[in-house]
Amino acid sequence: MFWTRHAEASIFLLLTILHVGQQYSSNDVSEETIKDGCEECKLEVNKPFTVISPGAPVYQCVGCCFSRAYPTPLRSKKTMSVPKNITSEATCCVAKESKRIVVANIPLHNHTDCHCSTCHFHKS
Repeated sequence: MFWTRHAEASIFLLLTILHVGQQYSSNDVSEETIKDGCEECKLEVNKPFTVISPGAPVYQCVGCCFSRAYPTPLRSKKTMSVPKNITSEATCCVAKESKRIVVANIPLHNHTDCHCSTCHFHKS
């Protein structure tokens, strides 16, 4: 009796693992997305604002670009006013071109082209 329960539990666990594995492998995910954890920089429809203005879709830039972090070289560290051990570089997916539109009395920038460039919060 004990072995029967143990076998049933093992078979149930195996079937559950196989089911989860099949569900994961059937997702529509590109190899690059799995590798980097993010999709490339591109235009995508902004669904909430497009629902408000069904005649004219509203687009925004989404996705990832380059980023990395590395130890700060000693030569650079000596010249910093506030020395930091880690230095980072990054670019963000931003609008290259946009058009100003009004949706439900809300002024928006409808993106027409995207590219990887300096992140807005890094600009001063």
